Amino acid sequence: MVKAEISRGTTPAPPPRARVLVIGGGYVGMYTALRLQQKLKRGEAEVVVVSPNAYMTYQPFLPEAAAGSISPRHVVVPLRRVLPNCTIIVGEARSIDHARRVATLTTLASEEEAANRTTTNGLDTPRTPLAKNARDAATDAHEPPGSFEMTYDELVLAPGSISRTLPVPGLAEHGIGFKTVEEAIALRNHVLEQMDIASSTRDPELRDAALTYVFVGGGYAGVEALAELADMARYATRYYHNVKADDLKWILVEASDHILPEVGHDMGKYAVRELRARNIDVRLETRLDSCENRVAVLSDGTRFPTRTVVWTAGVKPHPILAATDLPLDKRGRLICTAKLAVDGAEHAWSAGDAAAVPDLAADEPGAECAPNAQHAVRQARVLAENIVASLRGETPRDYRYRYAGSVASLGLHKGVAQVYGRKLKGYPAWLMHRVYHLSRVPTFNRKARVLAEWTLSGLFKREIVSLGSLEHPRAEFELAAGRERSRDV
Repeated sequence: MVKAEISRGTTPAPPPRARVLVIGGGYVGMYTALRLQQKLKRGEAEVVVVSPNAYMTYQPFLPEAAAGSISPRHVVVPLRRVLPNCTIIVGEARSIDHARRVATLTTLASEEEAANRTTTNGLDTPRTPLAKNARDAATDAHEPPGSFEMTYDELVLAPGSISRTLPVPGLAEHGIGFKTVEEAIALRNHVLEQMDIASSTRDPELRDAALTYVFVGGGYAGVEALAELADMARYATRYYHNVKADDLKWILVEASDHILPEVGHDMGKYAVRELRARNIDVRLETRLDSCENRVAVLSDGTRFPTRTVVWTAGVKPHPILAATDLPLDKRGRLICTAKLAVDGAEHAWSAGDAAAVPDLAADEPGAECAPNAQHAVRQARVLAENIVASLRGETPRDYRYRYAGSVASLGLHKGVAQVYGRKLKGYPAWLMHRVYHLSRVPTFNRKARVLAEWTLSGLFKREIVSLGSLEHPRAEFELAAGRERSRDV
């Protein structure tokens, strides 16, 4: 019987390739997929990356993008260009059933597909276009409307984190985040628009509120964003006939007694002195109690009429982690081993913001790796190599890295740094900040473009144009269309 089948030219079907499902396209997700792409042999495994955006954002460059020193498109890295051998799905994971090795995903097309299914003879279509093989099609019976299930052999959970907000009255209505490139550019446009409002109004209260900018959070994001935008706005005042640099009010609100804890206490104190010397009001051990009716009320009783409240007060784990059957710690992060495997769950891996990883290089027992880019990039490489080792039946290795230090920018030509115990401030620290992040931004293409923009910005004047209308590109057309319709009536 076997001979007859062979004589007819039929051969047994090849075994299905292992599938590595990577949830998240940030530092950990992109670098893990990149390393897998390099280490896996042809046909050894399929790597699928699920990300809400088709690009990775290099977040340390967001303050400079907001200040106009770097073009927004050079702050992001396109996943499809960097990961040509991976399958990129622009979408999100809604839940993960690791016991079944199944992830429920939605894509940009999910809502359209769900609508089409309900309007086609009143029946749901049994499959979505992304369920391309038998093993995916077999799980379709479990799909909720507008989503589909994907099976996997190895899971990498790297969704990153989201902004940690508090129930501050008015924050949801008036607050601005600073975690994505879209938010950075929107904030730049907003600051310049407020200066335009202040320049054109005769109402002193409106003018004062437009020129008051409140930043909540004294970490990297808050301090660097405030410092860069303050430099940009101060430069822009030379082109306004009735707005002076001294008219601008910048307030930094921090709940603890120091800022920039990553660079050490001494450098944090220097940063406070440097900011205050530039007429930036730094409020330590202070909280934002309310920002209703465009008035920022602080815990020390101070009230600031303002049209700008920027919230950078920390992050929290992504909600997808709570929608899994994997073990979480008290902070909602995945409990991981030093091998970057989820503790007690075979074939599940994590790193970065989403993972609580023991720091084997720390002097203190029980210490965990800090959730920063320095660890995330290095963890991703070890994670990918451990997945390859697991697929090949080899022994994974532990992640061990001694933290080198931190650098932070305080605006153009100003910064603080603590690297291998050495403390730097001013221009040397700012230069180290630029050199370090230029070396870390992915791809030679991005490095060259960023370096070219830095060089040109040193030769030419800053751009101070607000393009806020980009956020509502159809507004003018809708207005024109509405007028045409009114004439017809």
